Amino acid sequence: MNLRKFALCAVAGVMAASMIFAAGCGGDKASDKKVLKVGMECAYAPYNWSQTSSEGGAVKIAGSNEYAYGYDVMMAKKLADSMGAELEIQKIEWDGLAPAVVSGKIDAAIAGMSITSERKQSVDFTKPYYYANVVALVRKDTPQAKATSVEELRGATATSQLNTIWYDQIDQVPEVNKLPAIDNVPGMIVALTSGKCNLIVTDIPTAKAAAYANPELTVLQFPEDKGFKTSREDVEIGIAVKKGNKELKDAMDAVLGKMTPADFDKMMDEAIQKQPLAK
Repeated sequence: MNLRKFALCAVAGVMAASMIFAAGCGGDKASDKKVLKVGMECAYAPYNWSQTSSEGGAVKIAGSNEYAYGYDVMMAKKLADSMGAELEIQKIEWDGLAPAVVSGKIDAAIAGMSITSERKQSVDFTKPYYYANVVALVRKDTPQAKATSVEELRGATATSQLNTIWYDQIDQVPEVNKLPAIDNVPGMIVALTSGKCNLIVTDIPTAKAAAYANPELTVLQFPEDKGFKTSREDVEIGIAVKKGNKELKDAMDAVLGKMTPADFDKMMDEAIQKQPLAK
């Protein structure tokens, strides 16, 4: 995700991590607010989604009558609170997230983004804020549902989301019929449930959320030696910030460094149960 550069203001008595969010550098006016601008798709449950009210703790989307919630919003709220900042959520399409960070439109992209070497060329990343293994999502009424390995998915018609590592993982399926990538997660779930394809390759939170909301779907988690071959950077999910914004990165890392994978999983399970389609 792309992140906006934070303004640095010398405010006596305020921790350095908070200073980067000051609205202005004159600083002691009550009207001055520290704002953390975070970008996400708001259409990528359970990481993030949009809803019509603030129910459950959702945050208003800037310039919209809708609200954003999900794992990414939960994490963004936690980080903003730790910095004494007001959280602002901006809805940005996936392909626009990194450019928004680079340009300074947003401070951070918190949107289920894998920490890859390619992305590191344009943005910096925090410590991982989630670890997302790659799995298969299929309909229960298809032959693929009986597969016990990636090898047994042979010949499947598959797709995934555009510009994700998941789409690349499809190539590991023998004799796969690989369809063009789809812009967003709702679109790829529709492709699966409608029968346009019979396999979606995605990460486990996305798959679990889809299966939770669509009982006709099931998640295939294969043993390590029979599953999708992934690298460390494929499964580590991080927060993107502007290159060189050490103050913001360090402030976020201070919070993330105190959390464990179990903490992340607990928060993600809560997000899965709260997603709109699960109700």
